[in-house]
Amino acid sequence: MWTYIVRRLIQSVIVIIGVTLISFTALQMSGDPTYLYVSERASDEEIALARQKLGFDRPYYVQYLTFVANLAQGDFGESLSYRTPALDVVLERFPATIELTAVAMVIAIFGAIPLGVMAARRRGRPTDGTIMTLAIIGQSIPSFWLGIMLILFVGLGLGWLPISGHVPVLKPILEGHVLEGLRNIPAAVPYLIMPAFTIALFSLSRNARLVRSSMLEVLSQDFVRTARAKGLAERRVISDHALRNAWLPVVTMIGLEFGFLLSGVVVVETIFSWPGVGRLVFNAINQRDIPLVQTAVVIFSFVFVLLNLAVDLVYAWLDPRIRLR
Repeated sequence: MWTYIVRRLIQSVIVIIGVTLISFTALQMSGDPTYLYVSERASDEEIALARQKLGFDRPYYVQYLTFVANLAQGDFGESLSYRTPALDVVLERFPATIELTAVAMVIAIFGAIPLGVMAARRRGRPTDGTIMTLAIIGQSIPSFWLGIMLILFVGLGLGWLPISGHVPVLKPILEGHVLEGLRNIPAAVPYLIMPAFTIALFSLSRNARLVRSSMLEVLSQDFVRTARAKGLAERRVISDHALRNAWLPVVTMIGLEFGFLLSGVVVVETIFSWPGVGRLVFNAINQRDIPLVQTAVVIFSFVFVLLNLAVDLVYAWLDPRIRLR
């Protein structure tokens, strides 16, 4: 098991290095951001001094090695637009993004499991066909279009839910004000429903199909037929035997899902004016704020890698055969 853990840790480090290299290269190719740091009336000499101060006059590989060395010390650089440490700006917005992603994940996972089980139990019947048809439609709808439609019809047309706004829950808790954060939950829910559902629909639809496939595979095995032959109620056959053995792909799904949902917040946060990292990155890209974008990308990739590492370890614990691969 320790050999497996060390191997996964090494792979995780390689992935993070690869992400930093790709993101750094892509941002360098986007143009010179020095002009964001100087006034519109700056002379050529002032622009050159600013470029030298920011380190943009150095060769590409020197800039990258400097970035990695600073990153190892926890220095992500200074945001060109906010003129404050980029890490502080990202961490200020991160709790709002985690709130949105966590709610979307709850919708995607706990909505998919009962739908997938129901479709598997009624294979070939109208219920199965209806659920799978809706799942295909859910996977086909672009998130930006769904968000706009929800704003127009549910928010503006029916007036059921607010179309923008945010009530902090996680941030007060992280700052030590636990009771304040918990008291904010009822007020925060209406603001979370539409953006969270917009992010979650694709994942919910895909996961429902995955759960159905996994359940069908398990339901066809001998131990399930034996359980039914012994006279066990169908509910116990599903919950105690079939679903328990179908958990492995579901565990993998849960680990990957958070990273997938986290990567999908950029567009949705912009549509719903959600004060999270996704909207921050969108604005930073438009302003070519390289340190801020790099910081957000590194934080996202770090969270994603940690989650996948945790899932790999849980998977290996559930199925010891995985450790030998």
